[in-house]
Amino acid sequence: MKIGFLAMSGVRACDAELLELGLTLPGFVERSKQVASLPSLGLLLLAGATPAGHELRYAEADREGVEPAWLEACDLVAISTFTAQVREAYRIADRLRAAGVQVAMGGLHVSALPEEALEHADWVVVGEGENVWPELVRRVALGERGGLLRASDFEPVRIAELPVPRYDLLEDRAYNRFTLQTTRGCPWRCEFCASTVMLGEPYRKRPVAQVMRDLRALRAVRREPFLEFADDNTFVDPSWGRELCDALRPEGLHWFTETDLSIADHPALLDAMARSGCRQVLIGLEATDAAVLGGVERNGDFKARRVSDQIDAIRRIQARGITVNGCFVLGLDGQGPECFDQVADFVERSGLYEVQITVQTPFPGTPLYGRLMSEGRVIDPERWEVCTLFDVNFLPTDMTPEALRRGLHDLSRRLYGAEAVARRRERYFRRLRGARRTRANSSRAPLVRRRA
Repeated sequence: MKIGFLAMSGVRACDAELLELGLTLPGFVERSKQVASLPSLGLLLLAGATPAGHELRYAEADREGVEPAWLEACDLVAISTFTAQVREAYRIADRLRAAGVQVAMGGLHVSALPEEALEHADWVVVGEGENVWPELVRRVALGERGGLLRASDFEPVRIAELPVPRYDLLEDRAYNRFTLQTTRGCPWRCEFCASTVMLGEPYRKRPVAQVMRDLRALRAVRREPFLEFADDNTFVDPSWGRELCDALRPEGLHWFTETDLSIADHPALLDAMARSGCRQVLIGLEATDAAVLGGVERNGDFKARRVSDQIDAIRRIQARGITVNGCFVLGLDGQGPECFDQVADFVERSGLYEVQITVQTPFPGTPLYGRLMSEGRVIDPERWEVCTLFDVNFLPTDMTPEALRRGLHDLSRRLYGAEAVARRRERYFRRLRGARRTRANSSRAPLVRRRA
C-alpha cells in the first residue's frame, strides 16, 4: 500500500492584536519559528513501526489547503494534529476520504475526543500508537474499513523497544532543529498539561544505547543536527542523565530540552550537560507565588516548594553556559492583574536568558478542562481553535478575561521588544564571564596544608 503521514504544524493564535504584535517582537517570533519547524517525531516513529512492504511518504501542512496533492493517491493517510488545528485537519480528512483514501487520526486531541474524530476519520487511535499502528495497517491491507483502536487494548509500549524513527522520510527539508526522544512523561502531572491525555504509563527513561541508535539514524541524513529532545522532563533521574550526557559528549552536537529546576541541585550533572553540548533548557516555573502554584500538580507541589529557590537555581544553571528559558502560565487560579508586573520583575532579577509566557489553556481531556467545565468557567467549550496557549477561553478567578488578555499583550511588549531581548542577553553573557573567572580562580587557588 501507499501510506502517507501528514503532520499539522505551526503555531496558532486567534487574537488579532497578539498576531500583529508577534510580527514585531523578535523574542516571541524566534521561539515560535523553532516550534513551528520541528518535524513530527510521533509520525516518524509510526513510520518506523510500519510493517515492511509498503511505500511511505511524510508531509507537513501549517494550514488547510497547502497539503500535498500526492496524499490523494495514497491508500492510507495518518494525520496527527493538536487541538487548535483539529478543525482544519478534519476538513483535510474529509476531502481525502471523498477521494477514496482511508484516513487514520491520532494525537492528543483525538485521544481525548475519539467519537468526534470518528465523524471525520475511518480509524482513530487513542493513546500511544506504536503498538497499535502495525495492527491498523494490517487491517487496512485486509480490506477492513475502519474502527476505534485503543492503546489500552494492546501491550503497553516498552520505551526500551521503540522503533527507529524514519528520519530518511524528511528528505532534504530545511529544519532548525530535529527531534529525538530520551524520556516519556513527567512525574509531576500538572493539571493543565495535555501530554497526560495520551501517556497513561508512568515516567519512563529510554536506555542510553537506544537513544544513541536513533541519533546515528538521524546523523545518517543530517550530519550536524541541532537536537531538541521531545521530552516533558528529561532529567528526573540525574544518574541516568549523566550517563546520557557522557554518551552525547563525543558527538560534538548542540541540544535543547525541557526539564525542571532540580537539575540545579546536581553540579556534576550540570557540568556533564554543558560538556555534552546543552545550549538551553526550558523550565516550567509557571508562577512566582507559592500560594498560586499550590495544587497545580497532581503528584505533589514540587514547583510550589521550589519558589524561594527559583532565582538561585537559574543562576547556578546559567553559570555553566546553559541558558534557561523560563516559562510562565498567566491566569492561574489566585492570580490577579499584579501577576504581569511580578513576572516582568522576576525576569529582571533572575537574569533569565529567555522567557516564555502563555495563557492557562483548558485543553480537552485534561484535569483542568474537566474542573473548569464543572465550575462553569469555560467560555466556549468546543471552540478548539482558541486552544493555542495565547487565547483566553476561560473565566479567571481574580481578573476578567479582558484584563488577562490585555495583560498578556502589555507583558509581551515589555519582554519581547528588541531592547529587552538585547538587555537580557548582554546581562547573561556578562554574568557568565564573571562566573567563569570565579571558577577559574577557584581552581588555581593554592592548597593550604593544615597544621597537624
